[in-house]
Amino acid sequence: MKVTVFGIGYVGLVQAAVLAEVGHDVLCIDVDEKKVENLKKGHIPIFEPGLTPLVMSNYEAGRLKFSTNAEEGVNHGVMQFIAVGTPPDEDGSADLKYVTAVARTIAAHMNDHKVVIDKSTVPVGTADRVRAVMAETLQKRDVNIPFDVVSNPEFLKEGAAVNDCMRPERIVVGTDNDDVVELLRELYEPFNRNHDRMILMDIRSAELTKYAANCMLATKISFMNEISNLAERLGADVEKVRQGIGSDSRIGYHFIYPGCGYGGSCFPKDVQALIRTAESIGYTPRLLQAVEDVNDSQKNKLPSFIKRHFGDDLRGKTFALWGLAFKPNTDDMREASSRVLMETLWEAGATIQAFDPEAMEEAQRIYGHRDDLKLTGTKEAALQGADGLVICTEWQNFRAPDFDVIKTALKQPVIFDGRNLYDPERISKRGFTYYAIGRGASIQIV
Repeated sequence: MKVTVFGIGYVGLVQAAVLAEVGHDVLCIDVDEKKVENLKKGHIPIFEPGLTPLVMSNYEAGRLKFSTNAEEGVNHGVMQFIAVGTPPDEDGSADLKYVTAVARTIAAHMNDHKVVIDKSTVPVGTADRVRAVMAETLQKRDVNIPFDVVSNPEFLKEGAAVNDCMRPERIVVGTDNDDVVELLRELYEPFNRNHDRMILMDIRSAELTKYAANCMLATKISFMNEISNLAERLGADVEKVRQGIGSDSRIGYHFIYPGCGYGGSCFPKDVQALIRTAESIGYTPRLLQAVEDVNDSQKNKLPSFIKRHFGDDLRGKTFALWGLAFKPNTDDMREASSRVLMETLWEAGATIQAFDPEAMEEAQRIYGHRDDLKLTGTKEAALQGADGLVICTEWQNFRAPDFDVIKTALKQPVIFDGRNLYDPERISKRGFTYYAIGRGASIQIV
């Protein structure tokens, strides 16, 4: 099938590459000329395991193409994906200007029937808005061309997006047209062979499903962080609590790891957006508000530990920071806990020596060159002369470090672990003071 994808961001590029991989003819459209030219040269704008070879092999095979020509994209095929960004507006609601701009563009150039597929994360009612924008544009052209609008939300995890796209757990399709269902079945047939993963529903339910999924996962994280705060005060070990409740099949082990707060492009934005949607219809979403409040508070956990240990005035102190990305296997620092940590420590006068396997360039882009931030080539180099080690991201190569090297490099043996990577008793026997999340029973200092 011929498919057009508007927006070569995280969602659009992964979806386009995977559709091309199974044989579809995919044309990607973006307004960013530099991004398009870089992609043609093999420069992928994001880090995602497995994505670069997938993009390049399909580009070289001619199944995946990139262009800034919107008219060419509209005329390419029936299937028109909208995968542009929906950044938070000033009040936290999703900004739909890019979505409606694409809808207007499609309607301005279309000459035959199009199926417009909302792949971007959008509030309930967006399909109605897209349909209205397109109808208005067609009316101004004085033409009567049929089109359909479908909600087909993505459920990709950064760091595992290619696999999630190739082997989806579910394919949610919101439409009121049976003919469109058959087109979507043909499009997704390569991913739907072992058993039927397509879940059909009305458009508004599909739009709400995406937000509900992310908000449920965010709720589990904030709930566990709330329990970790109780554990610290009650002298319990949240890791043992996690094992105890995770063994219940109704709860499971996924997303019940306490830490220094969730971040990224989805959870914070989607929780805020659903809160604003609820408020716009006169409903107070108390649980969602609490999820957001707990997470905001949790991002100050590591700075509070550091100030408890060293005092509020951190002038002259240097901290080694392991992990800048909001999670492993990505270079994404949007809403990352590391940003709150660094900015708080800088305000108190401290200097940061940071290492991350993938997010160094992104940190440089965000903060530029500053005297109180040194980006080091290895995790060991970040330790040299630092007053303490802080861990914000649970990268695999942070899990089994050489503790003798850490102890020798640091001015004093203290670790502030925002991801509970180490066993408190073992690390205490090595002579470290260890601050972790919710492990009060094992750590006398906390």
